[in-house]
Amino acid sequence: MSAIGIYVRAMLAKAESEARAESAPTIEAQHLLLAMTALPGGAAAEVLAGFELDHDRLREALDREFELSLAAAGIALGGLHVPRPAAPRRPALGATARTALHRGFSARAGRRGTPVHVLLGIVRAETGVVPRALRLAGIDRAALLASTLHALDAR
Repeated sequence: MSAIGIYVRAMLAKAESEARAESAPTIEAQHLLLAMTALPGGAAAEVLAGFELDHDRLREALDREFELSLAAAGIALGGLHVPRPAAPRRPALGATARTALHRGFSARAGRRGTPVHVLLGIVRAETGVVPRALRLAGIDRAALLASTLHALDAR
C-alpha cells in the first residue's frame, strides 16, 4: 500500500473514532481535521503545528461552534450537556468529508497525493463547521490555506 493509502486509512479510522465519540451518524470534514491533528509527522502536521492547531484547541472550537449554532436556532445550553443519540455502528462518510477528499485530491495535478492534499481539501471549504470553528479558534483560514499551498509547492 502507498504511503498516502496508509495515511488515509489511519486518518479515516481516527475520524471514525472522533465521529463515534460525539455520536455523529456520519464522518464529516471536522472529524477528518480532528484526526489530522492527532496523527504525527509529515508536512500536514507541520502546517497545523505552525498555527498551534492541536486536537484540544480544535475540539474546544468545535464544541463552541456547536453551542453557537444551537444558540442561533434559539437553543441556549447554559452549560448543560446535550445528550446525543447513540452513533451507528459504523458512521458513513458524510458529504463534507467526501467533498474535502475530492477537493484535495483533485488538486494533485498529476502528482502523488499527500496528507497536505487532504488538508487542502478541508481548508478550502469557505462555509460550514470547519471554517466557523477555525475562526472561533482564532485561526486565519486564508493564512492557513496559504501555508497549506506553500507546503504543497515545496514538495
